[in-house]
Amino acid sequence: MKKHNFSAGPCILPQEVLLKASEAVVDFDNSGLSLIEISHRSKAFVDVMEKARALALELLGLEGKGYKALFLQGGASTQFLMTALNLLEKRAGYLNSGTWSDKAIKEAKIYDDIYEVASSKNANFNYIPKGYDIPSDYDYFHCTSNNTIFGTQMKSFPKCDIPMVCDMSSDIFSRTLDFTQFDLIYAGAQKNMGPAGTTLVVIKEDILGKVSRKIPSMMDYKTHISKGSMFNTPPVFAVYTSMLTLEWLKNLGGIAAIEEENEKKARLMYSEIDLNPLFKGYATKEDRSNMNATFTLENENLKETFETMLKEGGINGLNGHRSVGGYRASMYNALPLDSVKALVEIMSELESKA
Repeated sequence: MKKHNFSAGPCILPQEVLLKASEAVVDFDNSGLSLIEISHRSKAFVDVMEKARALALELLGLEGKGYKALFLQGGASTQFLMTALNLLEKRAGYLNSGTWSDKAIKEAKIYDDIYEVASSKNANFNYIPKGYDIPSDYDYFHCTSNNTIFGTQMKSFPKCDIPMVCDMSSDIFSRTLDFTQFDLIYAGAQKNMGPAGTTLVVIKEDILGKVSRKIPSMMDYKTHISKGSMFNTPPVFAVYTSMLTLEWLKNLGGIAAIEEENEKKARLMYSEIDLNPLFKGYATKEDRSNMNATFTLENENLKETFETMLKEGGINGLNGHRSVGGYRASMYNALPLDSVKALVEIMSELESKA
């Protein structure tokens, strides 16, 4: 039976990408060697890395605008630390909209003074804070565009006079934005790009070199820029699969094309949540994420029946995070509309049985 994969991450990838990636593990470009056993210094893999970096900038509309794209290791969690090491001199402002921004604040506080410009922690992060001020004398402002656990998403971004850093781990390449408003973007690959193991960092080069501290080589963005993301052995499979996914996205018509599909999926999902009296959405309506729909079942007596129906219908990865409970339908780029239709049909059928 076909499984409908709503996993929050690692998540669904395009079938054609999985097939090409699996073939490369056995025989990469008819070389007689596996992708994961060739030298990472070989021209074959250097070309992969360069293409992946170029595609990232192209899709984001940042070519020729002073940005560099890097594929690094350590996940977005390492970027919590690297951002502060490279940019924080005196003080920075952070928007606290969920678990991951909370963790980013904790890491940055190791190095200097951090100011929470606003927080939605008081409501267990079910909304995006608004109407806050960002001091112009801070080193940078940090925000998280999409909150996977709580199902909230920033629909707009503040205008500020200081560099803006954004963790886009769970919605990068999913919607059209003016990406020039950000000076540093980072995103773990395992949501919309590829398998876990690499993290995309897109950084405006002129914001670097302004802190007085010494930065360890592996944690210095300038080191990785100078070496083209090849300072140490890169995660070759994760980078290659990310490159294939970015190619797939480009061939679909880029971010604008996938945004249309993502909006269709989100409209269908939230319509069922709102119209079906058995379910209730978790996030505030105006801040609902197009990537992660969080909701609860109002009648716990129906839980066993519902989950049996989900299993029989091939629905995978729907359980909500322990911080929220309930259910979470993650609708990343590669999830087809038919999968959302299958889930909605089960939810509707449950109502007819209740």
